Formats: sequence, structure tokens, C-alpha cells
Amino acid sequence: MYFQKHILWFFMLVIALCFTQAQAKNWTSAIAPDFKLEDQNHKFHQLKDYRGQWVVVYFYPKDDTPGCTTEAKNFRDAQQQFNKMKIQLLGISIDSIKSHKTFAEVYKLNFPILSDSDKKVSKLYDVLVDLGPIEYAKRQTFIIDPDGVIVKHYESVNAEQHAAQLLKDLPELMKNYSS
Repeated sequence: MYFQKHILWFFMLVIALCFTQAQAKNWTSAIAPDFKLEDQNHKFHQLKDYRGQWVVVYFYPKDDTPGCTTEAKNFRDAQQQFNKMKIQLLGISIDSIKSHKTFAEVYKLNFPILSDSDKKVSKLYDVLVDLGPIEYAKRQTFIIDPDGVIVKHYESVNAEQHAAQLLKDLPELMKNYSS
């Protein structure tokens, strides 16, 4: 039953993605909208608390689905490299804190996964897909500089390669930063 539920959700997601290819907002150089969300350990994270450091905010559709699991595990495995660059990584989906807790424990995720269960932050960042009974956050990522400015927006993300892509792009973005 558990497996069937996830397969059904996956196929509904694929169908929904086919119908949601609308043009996204150009976020580059915009001030990142602030938010306050709870992570898998019931700790609150507010974006403004990370001013003065680089932040990667990545949105993903659903805990414990194939692409989202691959992406999260790759971020987990690269966490030491993000730490060396002093990058704060924040994952966000509309799943519950309870779902995030299980997801993080099963895959030993070592970074905050924030619950946007009321979908306000996903709407703020224009990543929420609402198809009536099906709602999810699109897989997109925002790199935010120490001043709170979005310096790069990844509208199209390959879950398998995304962590490596960020580790490749971040040094150049950080080198070009001037406060």
C-alpha cells in the first residue's frame, strides 16, 4: 500500500509538471523574501537571521520520493563542502514537520528541512503548484548573498546533479560578490 501510494503520487506529479511550465519571475538581484519556518527538529529558521552569510534555499516537491530523496542525499553527502564555504543550506517543501523528521532520520540528513505546510513561503517564492487536490513546491533553488539578495535562481533543477552544480557555481558567485 505504501509503495502504491508513492507511485500514484509520482505519476500525478509527472502529469502535473506537464501542465505547469509557466514563465517564472526573474529573481536575480531581487531581495529574497523573508520567512520564518520550523525544521524537522521544531527549530525555527528565519531568513533574516542568516544575513551576513551565503544561503542556499532549495524547494522540493515531496519527502521520500525518488528525485527528492536523491537530491537530499546528495546535499547530505556534500554538506562538509558547503560548510567549508560557510554556506547555510535550507531545504523547503510543503510537507509536515513529522514527515520531514522521518525523512531526515531515514536518510540521515544533516541540514535543516523546513516545513511550509501553510504554503505561504512557496507562494512568496512563486514555486507553489496548485492543481486543486494536488499541491507541491516546484524543484527550484535560490542562492542568496550575505546582503539578502538573490544572486542566482535555478528554475530547472536536475536532482541527481544539483548539489555538484551548486558547488561548482558558488565559488564564482562568491568571488564576484562585493558588499
